[in-house]
Amino acid sequence: MAGMTEARLQELGLELPSAPAPAASYVPTVITGSLLFTAGQVPVKDGQRLFVGKVGATMDVATAQEAAKLCALNILAQVKAAIGDLDRVRRCVKVLGFVNATPEFGEHPAVINGASDLLVAVLGERGRHARSAVGAGSLPFGVAVEVEAIFEIE
Repeated sequence: MAGMTEARLQELGLELPSAPAPAASYVPTVITGSLLFTAGQVPVKDGQRLFVGKVGATMDVATAQEAAKLCALNILAQVKAAIGDLDRVRRCVKVLGFVNATPEFGEHPAVINGASDLLVAVLGERGRHARSAVGAGSLPFGVAVEVEAIFEIE
């Protein structure tokens, strides 16, 4: 039987993807004490890189928000793979989002809202977090967004 968090995903019409495999020499999550750290997640689904482009040049804010949303779903998939049950998440502590953007682009927080809003929609108050949204001159594989997170777990 699905737990409360997975039931909420279903209510929202969202499907948790399979946790993407690391793209290089690192592990997808690390647990120390009651904290779970995720590696940066890019907008990948079924092994396909999606949302490739530079925000402010080839991609608009609304599309980049969808990329950030997919990153957040991949984060939740990694958390589930690490701890087995998303109901063990006490809270999302911190989110760090990178936006592959033109030098003059300044709406990084609006882009990363795609990830933040998804985490709050799925986790409720447990999803409210501190956050940084940073512009980058490029990101791996040319994707528009990369997001990582820290969670407190039971």
